[in-house]
Amino acid sequence: MDKFIYLDNAATTRTAPEVVNAMLPFFSENYGNASSIYRLGTESKRAIMQSREIIAGSLNADPAEIYFTAGGTEADNWALVAAAECCEGRGGHIITSKIEHHAVLHTCQYLEKRGFEVSYIDVDENGILKPEDLKKAIRKDTILISVMYANNEIGSIQPIKEIGELARENGILFHTDAVQAYGHLAIDVKDLNIDLLSASGHKLNGPKGVGFLYIRKGIKIRSFLHGGAQERRRRAGTENVPGIVGLGAAAKLAFSQLEERRKKVQKLRDYLIERIEKEIPYCRLNGDRERRLPNNINFSFRFIEGESLLIMLDMKGICASSGSACTSGSLDPSHVLLAIGLPHEIAHGSLRLTLSEENTIEEMDETVAAIKEAVGKLRQMSPLYEDFIKKQN
Repeated sequence: MDKFIYLDNAATTRTAPEVVNAMLPFFSENYGNASSIYRLGTESKRAIMQSREIIAGSLNADPAEIYFTAGGTEADNWALVAAAECCEGRGGHIITSKIEHHAVLHTCQYLEKRGFEVSYIDVDENGILKPEDLKKAIRKDTILISVMYANNEIGSIQPIKEIGELARENGILFHTDAVQAYGHLAIDVKDLNIDLLSASGHKLNGPKGVGFLYIRKGIKIRSFLHGGAQERRRRAGTENVPGIVGLGAAAKLAFSQLEERRKKVQKLRDYLIERIEKEIPYCRLNGDRERRLPNNINFSFRFIEGESLLIMLDMKGICASSGSACTSGSLDPSHVLLAIGLPHEIAHGSLRLTLSEENTIEEMDETVAAIKEAVGKLRQMSPLYEDFIKKQN
């Protein structure tokens, strides 16, 4: 295909050329094992430390609080399982929300099988958890709260500061899955009272297969992988030096241009939302209109199937999704859309568009035209839509 429009940046982003260039020497030139004491190894160790410092600085954290992982899923698993185990003597109750990524939800289900009790808190129609509902759910035996910073499907940003304050006041560990937020929003872990934070490189123009877990100093949680003494004896395994270097380079790039990129992408987002709402009837914007990620758009179109819409957009060279890339093979409607109160038939007709600073206003216009055409064709084939129009007339 000669031309395509990429609008699925929540699934993954293009690795930035600056990031690739930073990584390349660590494949074939500075390829030493960071645990080695000779120069080739110490060069790798130095590069890892530089990335650790960049990431720590972006969060107002200490470099010793950053632990590299194989991605966001590992970081989520490590945070929940290790935190639950280290606090098991004080209680066995965990609180999370109904719209978390499956890396959190499925880990919670695993912990339930091991005897922990998990409360899944409702969100409102915009996908926002209410702090008062969280406060009511806290018990004497609550040991961990895990609430994502921003939702990967509908973009809603949670009241993280209020949640962090509640957790700290009650002596409860607070973990946030910041995979979609890190690199796109300013995050200060000290100001927000965050104890554990997960992030992933490929969501901010970095490489796949690398992420990190922030663990606040003083928190005694066990190792997740056992073996060598890497990552200060908390995460065994030879370090993915090129990936870690790439993650650091991506973080440096993202945070050096954070406000500039946010303004550009948010302008494109609002333009696209306005045109879709004006020009395509019987659609619904999912997620909070104001408190949402700057690059996220999620619509439900009545009387169509989201899968058919994606195929028709793909034929026009437009890359989009109907929800999380991790569940793209599932026939079930999005658990996030069901949690905000959408009926199954409308949840099935969802479309997620996630932008980057590389997108243009011309691409937004082409996208609106393609969606209008596809939705129109699909509705013409829908007996439900035909019956609906007859009743309207």
